[in-house]
Amino acid sequence: MQNAPRGLAMAARTAALAAALAMAGCATRPPAVPAGAPPVSSWPDRDGPEARPPPDLDRVPDAEPRLEVVRPGGPNKPYDQSGQRYVPLAGDPPFRESGLASWYGRKFHGKPTASGELYNMYAMTAAHPTLPIPSYVRVRNPANGREVIVRVNDRGPFHSERIIDLSYTAALKLDLLRGVRQVEIERITYDDIRTGAWKRGGPEATMLAAASPAPTPPEPAPMPATVATVVAPATVTATSAAITTAALPESPAASAPIANADPARAYTADARGFWVQLGAFAKSSGALEFQRKVEHEVEGIAPLLAVFTDQRVSRLQAGPYRTRGEAASAAQKIRDALQLVPVIVERR
Repeated sequence: MQNAPRGLAMAARTAALAAALAMAGCATRPPAVPAGAPPVSSWPDRDGPEARPPPDLDRVPDAEPRLEVVRPGGPNKPYDQSGQRYVPLAGDPPFRESGLASWYGRKFHGKPTASGELYNMYAMTAAHPTLPIPSYVRVRNPANGREVIVRVNDRGPFHSERIIDLSYTAALKLDLLRGVRQVEIERITYDDIRTGAWKRGGPEATMLAAASPAPTPPEPAPMPATVATVVAPATVTATSAAITTAALPESPAASAPIANADPARAYTADARGFWVQLGAFAKSSGALEFQRKVEHEVEGIAPLLAVFTDQRVSRLQAGPYRTRGEAASAAQKIRDALQLVPVIVERR
């Protein structure tokens, strides 16, 4: 009988310990998922969709490619991740890649991306290890033929077998939410954007779809081969009324191709808007050489530059800008950097 109290005490301790373990088990159990809600990750530190995503995400429009400044440094400088060196692409190279795509969601929603923009899992964006930021990519799911266009504004994924991380909405539209799947991606180049070639059917379809084709600007009078002049035709508004011309040296002939050398490609509907004209040249080689100089001296302007060439003159212009105010602001930066007076051209 002397051992009875001790036995009772041990039984009480055992019951208390069992109750504590049961409570601990409840504390680590994942929360219940409401009936009808999409599946979510079981643990807080794992990614997944929100419990109730917004409706009609399949109707969210694709990202619409536009020319944006790609600044050196920042998200476009070489970097190391998990012991591997990544070197982002520079310039305007074509880029195609096949591999596995993943997606990221609520764990990163509202947090800064590599570009500094906040991640929105319901926008049409993506992360890529080396494509320029920002840039635009067509993503295709070969299993069902679906395609989307996304804007790359983040870095990742950092897995050797994966090539792109899609937003939740982009993955939903491609039917990729159920796991990592094979995709094909293609970068949309600056020239594709200028000419409208990124649209299915290419620039010819873009021209036919335009309700009223933009008229060709008046041709300037022939110029001597040894002189290059900033031209202000009737459709041009100068950024400074005091000075509308500036002499620029002509350069030796160059063998590199001229961007937008075909006038039919230069004046598609996608070229409508405001352009900043930096110079007009009697020889295309002069425009090309000056383009290289501008790219070197004006940070981030390279994606916006194009040389429009016809039989008489080659024009170096930057754009298009949506408003005259945006074009005027860009013209002021160019004026400060190059000590010349650009003019603003409007194409309707």
